[in-house]
Amino acid sequence: MKFSVFHNLGAPGRLDEYATVMGEAREFALAAEDAGFWSIWYTEHHFGHEGVEITPNPVLMSTDIAARTSRIRIGQAANIITFWHPLRLAEDLAMLDQLSGGRLEIGIGRGLYGREALNLNPIADPRNEHQNRELFAETLEVMQKAWSEEFFSHHGRFYEFPQPGVRWNHPLSPPDERFADERGMITKMSVTPRPLQRPHPPIWQVIDTQPSIEWAAARGIKGMFWLPPVSSLKRRFALYRERAAEAGITLAQGENLALVRDVYVAPTMEQARREFEDAVMTSYRWILHWRGLRNLLEDGEELGAHELSYDFLHARNQLVGTPEFVRERIAELRDELGLEHLLIWTTHPGLPHANAMRSLELFASDVMPEFA
Repeated sequence: MKFSVFHNLGAPGRLDEYATVMGEAREFALAAEDAGFWSIWYTEHHFGHEGVEITPNPVLMSTDIAARTSRIRIGQAANIITFWHPLRLAEDLAMLDQLSGGRLEIGIGRGLYGREALNLNPIADPRNEHQNRELFAETLEVMQKAWSEEFFSHHGRFYEFPQPGVRWNHPLSPPDERFADERGMITKMSVTPRPLQRPHPPIWQVIDTQPSIEWAAARGIKGMFWLPPVSSLKRRFALYRERAAEAGITLAQGENLALVRDVYVAPTMEQARREFEDAVMTSYRWILHWRGLRNLLEDGEELGAHELSYDFLHARNQLVGTPEFVRERIAELRDELGLEHLLIWTTHPGLPHANAMRSLELFASDVMPEFA
C-alpha cells in the first residue's frame, strides 16, 4: 500500500495570515516527504471567504511544493477542469511536470459549487448535469490531445482548435503540411512544452456515482474516493474493475484506486477525539450541506433518521485514534478492498498546525511501517 497526503487547506478566521498558513502547508509537505509518503495532493476551491477551503489554484500550490521537494509526487484532487480553458491548463500542467522532474499526478473533477462555476465558467453550472459532464469530457479530450500529439486539432461542441481563418506566414517558421494547408491557413496546432511523462502524467478522477465510476474505468482513468464506508466501497470498487475489464483493461482488486480517509493519531482514543473532533466536523458540516448523508451509508442501508455526528462518522470512515486502532482500520481497507493508495487527510479546518504535525509524525513512525 502506498501512503499519501490529501491537503485541503482551511483556516477559518486566518485569511489575513495567508502567508503563515502557506508556510505551515510547506512544512507539512516537507515532513511528509521526509517520512516517505508517496505523494501529496491539493484541492481547488474559489471565493472561500469563510476560510474553510482556501486554495484557488492547486497548480501554483503544487509548483511551490515541487520546488521545495525532490522525491514526493505531487497531485491535485482535483483540478476542476470545467472552470479552466483546456489549453491553458494543459500548458500549466505540462510545465509543472517538467519543473518537478516528472513527479506530477493529475487529478480532475467536474465541480460542485454553483457560486464557483457560475462566476468562472457559466456553462459549467452543476445544476445542468448533462452539460457539465459533456464539458468535462470535452475539456479532458482537448488536454489529452495537446499532451500526446505533436500537432493536433479539435472540433467539438464547446471548443474548436485551431480557430479557422488564421494564416501563418513567418520566415523563421514556414508553413508546413503538419500544421498548415497549401494556402498557409493553420489546420493544426502544438502545445509546448509537452509533459516530461509520456504520453502524459497519470490521470485521476474524483469519483463516487455510478456514471462517474463507469466513465473513468472505461477510459483507464484512475479513481479516487472519500466518504463511503467499507461495505459501500466494495460495490464501487467492484464496479470500477468490471467496467475496466469490459474496456479491455485487466486490473487486480483495488488497483488504480485511491481512498481519502480522515486520519488523526494520538496516544489515546480520548485525546485523538478531543483534538480532532471540532476540525473534522467543520469539514463535514460544510461539505455534507450539499451532499447529504447518503454517501456515508453502509451497503443496503436506508437513509432513515440518521443525523451527522462524530460518533456516526467514526463508526463508518474515520481513522482517528491510537496507532493500534488506525493500523486495524487500515488493515481492514487492505484486506477487504485490496486498496492500493491511501490518502490521509489530517489538516481539517481549524486544526492547530502543531497537532497536525504531531499526528503526521506518529502515523509515520507507528502506523506506516506495519504496511511497508
